[in-house]
Amino acid sequence: MQSMVVNVTIPVFNEAKRLPASGPKLHSFLCRNCRFDFELVIADNGSTDRTGCVADELSRTFPHTRVVHLAEKGRGRALKRVWSESKADVVSYMDVDLSTDLNCFPPLIESLLGGGFDVATASRLLKPGLTTRGIRRESISRCYNLLVKTMFHTRFSDAQCGFKALPRRAAAELLPLIEDNNWFMDTELLLWAEALGYRISDLPAQWVENADSKVKITRTAVEDIKGLIQIWRALRRCRMSEAANRRFSNVFMEKARDLQGLLEP
Repeated sequence: MQSMVVNVTIPVFNEAKRLPASGPKLHSFLCRNCRFDFELVIADNGSTDRTGCVADELSRTFPHTRVVHLAEKGRGRALKRVWSESKADVVSYMDVDLSTDLNCFPPLIESLLGGGFDVATASRLLKPGLTTRGIRRESISRCYNLLVKTMFHTRFSDAQCGFKALPRRAAAELLPLIEDNNWFMDTELLLWAEALGYRISDLPAQWVENADSKVKITRTAVEDIKGLIQIWRALRRCRMSEAANRRFSNVFMEKARDLQGLLEP
């Protein structure tokens, strides 16, 4: 029987200093701890330093590793490109800083391989004691996820954790719906998945904040809120359209029954 293949994508932008350590560490972990075959893809999205050269060297050194070079910046853009082109059975991604404990990765994938779930995501909020981060980032994250729950009545707990996976068939269905090319992309993925009835595996993860994180917290939060408003409007339009279609269908059936009654002897 052919083994399942899992795509593991690392989106990188100007990570020439961090990638030489995190790339080999991740590759070694996957070789030692995962029962499935894998492809490790370094998605260099618009880097202006030596990230591309470092990534090319890693791909020549480590088996099952390749690089995708994108001219434009954007984590979401990189993921959409790599996932849409991958032939793996499952596609996934994690941030290059490896803030999420890698021991959380096999259970994330196993929840999909068992057939019980359609999307898997790690959470820093299910077991807060496993998460180490500053007060400012913790507060912004909790407020953001509370806003997500208030607006969309979601069941998943953490929209922003950079540690997600889904079968390729689900990715093929969901990616065309996702408009954002940056940090909001993974929130948008979960929102569309839940709205369409996908079963989401929400797994607690051990997570440690990286002091050198390049995420601009405040600016990203503002952009994410704008994204939430846009997808709320999009989902509202979809629901209104569905309601209109149901109403039309009901009226049509009533008229058809009336006509049938008139035609019967």
